[in-house]
Amino acid sequence: MLGILVVAGMVLSALAAPVDSPAESAPAGKITLDIKTINGSGCPAGTATASADVASDNTSFTVHYTNFTAKAGGGASALDARKNCQINVLVHVPQGFTYAIARADYRGFAHIESGASALEQANYYFTGTAPTARVRHTFPGPFHGVWRASDTTEVAELVFAPCGEDRNLNINAELRADAGSSGGASYIEMDSEHASVDTIYHFAWKTC
Repeated sequence: MLGILVVAGMVLSALAAPVDSPAESAPAGKITLDIKTINGSGCPAGTATASADVASDNTSFTVHYTNFTAKAGGGASALDARKNCQINVLVHVPQGFTYAIARADYRGFAHIESGASALEQANYYFTGTAPTARVRHTFPGPFHGVWRASDTTEVAELVFAPCGEDRNLNINAELRADAGSSGGASYIEMDSEHASVDTIYHFAWKTC
């Protein structure tokens, strides 16, 4: 089956609490990203990379992965079936503003044999706070093509970075592949070598 799989879920914050109304628009000042660390079985040093870019209108930033793939069947080992990649990034924002992650759009490429399945899940948190809940997105076979998944956080559950402090944002993504009853090889990946498979995190802004 060639096509696009699209699934959506709700992120439930581990620190759910009422917050002030977010700002109506993004700040006009310059925003920069500084990736501090990249680690995990899906992005070990020397074999995979990740980078991030801020949108020109300051409404989101994009994470680009390479070689982030989970495989099952066709001779793949048990270690190949589950991969994770954690990025620690410092977002520098204009004075007088702070931000939360309002939505995350995950995209990738997959080949899933009939009887097999794949899974993507992710969460994020600011250093010193509890992680958000993970939302599981499962993709059944047969499938071959681009998959997409979105997680959205309700306004009342947004977790903002503390005003006036530099807090690193940790993004932890996980991919799994399960051969199930299939006899062939299956895989799921987030790899920027394929067109339009970058992961996009959308900001919610608040004035301090």
